[in-house]
Amino acid sequence: MIIEQMSIAVPQGKKQQLGSALASLVGPTQVQPGCLSCTLSQSWTDPDELRFESRWSNEEDLIRHLKSDSYKQLLLLMELSSTPPQIEFFDVVKAQGLDLVQSARSTPI
Repeated sequence: MIIEQMSIAVPQGKKQQLGSALASLVGPTQVQPGCLSCTLSQSWTDPDELRFESRWSNEEDLIRHLKSDSYKQLLLLMELSSTPPQIEFFDVVKAQGLDLVQSARSTPI
């Protein structure tokens, strides 16, 4: 799985407009082949920061997405960021859930 995380600093007075534009890309991204999830959220620590995250089953599907017209729209919206936008890609080898927490908490230190 590959996770893409992007954060955009919203210019003064543009939160609703930029947020709506980013939200309009969530649905089209979610239906692309290989997309496991796509979300848009607002940072709790910085209310002027919007976060766009997508998860992909493999690199081939991610690359197809990066070449898509909807990603071109996302790149154009990133340019509106009041500071340089941050974007990171994580190649996840193993994902675990509460089973890891339970195992760690039940094992003596």
